[in-house]
Amino acid sequence: MAVSEGLYTMKEAMLYSQRIAQLSKALWKAVEKDWQTWIKPYDLNINEHHILWISFHLKGASISDVAKFGVMHVSTAFNFSKKLEERGLLKFSKRDDDKRNTYVELTEAGNALILRMYEHYHDTQHAIIDGSLPLKELYGRFPEFLDVMAVIRNIYGEDFIDIFERSFDDFKESLDHAQAQASITQ
Repeated sequence: MAVSEGLYTMKEAMLYSQRIAQLSKALWKAVEKDWQTWIKPYDLNINEHHILWISFHLKGASISDVAKFGVMHVSTAFNFSKKLEERGLLKFSKRDDDKRNTYVELTEAGNALILRMYEHYHDTQHAIIDGSLPLKELYGRFPEFLDVMAVIRNIYGEDFIDIFERSFDDFKESLDHAQAQASITQ
């Protein structure tokens, strides 16, 4: 018997696991549909877009980092990155101090594509945003998922959360910069 088994009953564990499974699947289905609708005009699939997004925010990430943060197998990250390289959106490199790992970086075309996609985000419907608006109206903010973040931290580790937070800080900064640029040109 594991130490943690004394902290809960089998019934509690099974109910919790099933609740998480059902809610996660329902949430993912909505996210997936929103995401696919948004990226469809750019002839990308979710893995390709996620790799571009990670590359945009992590600036010179290794394929291993892309796989870890993208929650995908290394071969998946590599194969989809290769397709993006063939399209001229991503470039591969090795580092003088690290010949074992392969690194990816956005090309100018890849960078421009990500920025164009940000500009056209509201051209499509987003069920997740629409479903969250009543909570934003009630509490003045979108849900923060602190409990979920804690669970993810316990599953994937502190570096996953660090990368997550760093990339979202960078994302917010790039959106603030784009917004400032847009107001200057108007």
